[in-house]
Amino acid sequence: MSDKPVQFADGVLDASVHYGVARITLARMGEDGKPHASGLLMVPLVQLPTLTNSLLALVRQIDAKIKEGQPQPASPEVETPAMPGSFTFGGR
Repeated sequence: MSDKPVQFADGVLDASVHYGVARITLARMGEDGKPHASGLLMVPLVQLPTLTNSLLALVRQIDAKIKEGQPQPASPEVETPAMPGSFTFGGR
């Protein structure tokens, strides 16, 4: 386990930009089925495209990983394997 702070989010409540800093209110689904604020992500506006592109690259890599596990259309009787519970991307 890492000694770095951990922030869980499964959505975004809102976002704004003030004085060159993007402020993104992260959300988590509450027991009542409604989103609740779970933290605030603050990113310098000049770094937002880099962060966004990194997240987009991660989504594309995950999508490719999912497609690797899908059966070929010529063999519909083959069961789709489950997505692994854990995998790592990137250089870290």
